[in-house]
Amino acid sequence: MSGPGATDGTGRPHAEYRIEDLAHASGATVRTIRAYQDRGLLPTPERRGRANVYGEAHLARLRQIADLLDRGYTLASIKELLEAWDAGRGLGGVLGLVAEVHGPWTDELADRITRDELHRKFGGIRDDQAVAEAVELGVLEPIPGREDEFLVPSPQELSVAVELHAAGVPLTAISGHLRELRVQVEHIASRFLEFTTEHVFARYLGHRPPTDADASEAAELVRRLRPLAQQTVDAELARAMRMFATRHLQHHLGTGTPPGAVFSAEESRPVLLPSDTMQAVRRLVGAEHVTAFITAATERELQTRTLDTLATSHAKSMQVDQIN
Repeated sequence: MSGPGATDGTGRPHAEYRIEDLAHASGATVRTIRAYQDRGLLPTPERRGRANVYGEAHLARLRQIADLLDRGYTLASIKELLEAWDAGRGLGGVLGLVAEVHGPWTDELADRITRDELHRKFGGIRDDQAVAEAVELGVLEPIPGREDEFLVPSPQELSVAVELHAAGVPLTAISGHLRELRVQVEHIASRFLEFTTEHVFARYLGHRPPTDADASEAAELVRRLRPLAQQTVDAELARAMRMFATRHLQHHLGTGTPPGAVFSAEESRPVLLPSDTMQAVRRLVGAEHVTAFITAATERELQTRTLDTLATSHAKSMQVDQIN
């Protein structure tokens, strides 16, 4: 248990912990605390007799580590941050940047929905397989201790699925479309981050970790640039939908080029691959490499077919020469 020890400047005693008490207060295990000590992530505890005694600094450090781990940082990168802080370089700006990047990238608020409400929204038919697939995709998130209630991170996304299903689209087709769409959206997000890192944030990331001032300025830029990705995608999606919707309407009215007509060399057209194919490629090379893999595979197939055509033409030419 924690107990009195040395006093601070106000005469109040500092809290002191044995390792078991520190584990209980921090939520970490004794084994984890010892592992952090071995890695140099925790200050050396005070030795009293045969026992180690920990203080509030150790508890605060454990909570910082847990917070950074939750945000996706590795122990190695956390050690760099904490060493910089211990060396007097400051960590406030870095933690502010971490919080800004890790924070919500939309103003949409999560909601909750019960299993019964979910079934009513989708025609009153109980489909546990569709619910399980929605959980796998992150459209629904289970709530611990509430078996028949779910968190809905994006009510808008769920509303789209409800409307599509009401219009006659099967749930399996909706989930398959979402999987395909997600791959392409993740590619757009990755490219936007690469673009802004190269042209905006590279100058702030020269130090590892960045200085407190650089991190603070970078966090302010993240706040300013945060809406730009969605605004750009919204504008381009509106442009593309108008273009393709017009073509489809003209085709069905018999007044225009069919939607599947050949496009000019300067114009690109998205090609939707089967959901199973996209999942297999994703498992093989990872989500960030899907586009590059498909591009390379397509180019390789074109090269192979070109070589086959040349070889066939050459063989026919040789046959003609022999006959003559």
